[in-house]
Amino acid sequence: MLIFAHRGASKVAPENSIKAFNLAFKQNADGIEFDTYQHESGIIVFHDRTLARRAREPGYLLDVTWEALKKMDIGEGEHIPTLTETLDCVPCDKWCNIEIKHLHDVDSWVKDVKTAVQESGISIDKLLISSFNHHWLQAITHQWPEIKIGALSASYELDCTASARTLNAYSVNIALDAVDKQFVKTAQQDGFDVFVYTVDEPRDMLMLREWGVTGIFTNVPDTARKVLF
Repeated sequence: MLIFAHRGASKVAPENSIKAFNLAFKQNADGIEFDTYQHESGIIVFHDRTLARRAREPGYLLDVTWEALKKMDIGEGEHIPTLTETLDCVPCDKWCNIEIKHLHDVDSWVKDVKTAVQESGISIDKLLISSFNHHWLQAITHQWPEIKIGALSASYELDCTASARTLNAYSVNIALDAVDKQFVKTAQQDGFDVFVYTVDEPRDMLMLREWGVTGIFTNVPDTARKVLF
């Protein structure tokens, strides 16, 4: 079962920071997951629409200039990273899940991500793009059909793989509170890998392993490694 560090090793380091990503790999995570916004000047790694929680600043992320954002302290002296800076710290044999929180132009988004991927040298075979906005994912696949798509969901769907089938997705990325054994069985029978978020308790980790999920997103990759292996 694959272990993705959710926003990096975010239990012990500032979430979505280079420190958290580097620590995740030191803790033997199989990959990292992080959140992105398409700023007018490029793609930036951050979770919230507002700056208050992480940067302790007023206002909205996308209202602030690129230069000002990069100077903000998000804890322990860490700064808000760009997509390029984040991919640069991913070893070539590790997985990377880019979640899209905001996208305003698919053409430039695809161009920027392709450039960052090529410059970093990470494997496109281990790159997964996910979002709750399946319209964005569909538009991306039209321009970049070889990229792996993770259809994010936190719902109890009547047809649990309908969106994944429509998107020709690689995986279904489902919330822990919305997954059960039958969901996993159905999704895998329909040809999709199943990743579950956010899984921090050993009991849940063991349950999901028993159900045969492909991987989990966790804030504690070191704990997951000890529990599962």
